[in-house]
Amino acid sequence: MAKTKQKKAVHKPVEIPRNDGIPFDATIFEGIHINRSAVERRAATLTKRRSVKKQWQAAWLLKAVSCIDLTTLAGDDTRSNVYRLCAKAKSPVRQDLLEAMEMANAKLTVGAVCVYHNLIPDAVDALGQSNIPIAAVSTGFPAGQIGLEEKLKQIELSVAAGAKEIDIVVSRALVLNSDWKGLYDEVAACRKACGDAHMKTILATGEIPTYTKVAKASWVSMMAGSDFIKTSTGKESVNATIPVSLVMIRAIREYHELTRYKVGFKPAGGIRQAKQALQWLILIKEELGDEWLNPDLFRFGASSLLGDIERQLEHYVTGRYSASYRHPMA
Repeated sequence: MAKTKQKKAVHKPVEIPRNDGIPFDATIFEGIHINRSAVERRAATLTKRRSVKKQWQAAWLLKAVSCIDLTTLAGDDTRSNVYRLCAKAKSPVRQDLLEAMEMANAKLTVGAVCVYHNLIPDAVDALGQSNIPIAAVSTGFPAGQIGLEEKLKQIELSVAAGAKEIDIVVSRALVLNSDWKGLYDEVAACRKACGDAHMKTILATGEIPTYTKVAKASWVSMMAGSDFIKTSTGKESVNATIPVSLVMIRAIREYHELTRYKVGFKPAGGIRQAKQALQWLILIKEELGDEWLNPDLFRFGASSLLGDIERQLEHYVTGRYSASYRHPMA
């Protein structure tokens, strides 16, 4: 039996002006002091205050699929891995499930495919004319422990190879030493090197000791022209969490209020279950509003998340849970 149509899951691209950044001004953020206990109390209420069930949950999960940066960043990545990843990116949910939800004609895809620089040509070949953007990690990912000149060269090479989005990593020492002007200059230089490619700035929040520094690093990265700010590389011992995401999202909201620029947000690392995806979608809806609930302004950095979402969608359609191996990521 066909289920209720999930039309809200379809993303219609809109023109969102890029964040051109603003001149460095430490007075804008120097007075920020984040109350850790208040942030963590607010984060803890998310799943208790909202519950998404049945056809509404299915619609939200389809929305989550459209916001995934489907990622492979392993040392054993090969051309064949990337081809399988891109095939899944173009058809992320089984056709029989989409037909059962009356979404077969929705042209659902993930938000982007994220790979290392050397695999960009393989992703270009595999994606063909699909219009799914390729995101490349750059600037000495994941540690960022190389010189600025090398970082800029990596960006330029990735853009030339076909990457439409560049995920950079900040030099953590600049954040740890509160060298905010140094951080601004580095991120601004990377933004210039990206050219027309959108830039996601990874803060590696698991290596930043306080929420206050996370908030200030978020502000400086946006002031320097970041199109997105991103929690983690996925390689730290602690990656995306709801509390740190709340701190970054509120910085995005305040930056928008000041400049009218809309900056995107990307949690990454450790997001493996559909219920986690719902938590972040709820957070975005409550803190930034429906405008941010689209892949132009919100992405998940994930590899195994898609498999669990597809499993939950099969349960919605059939009423039964299948084994996780029936839903491989790629």
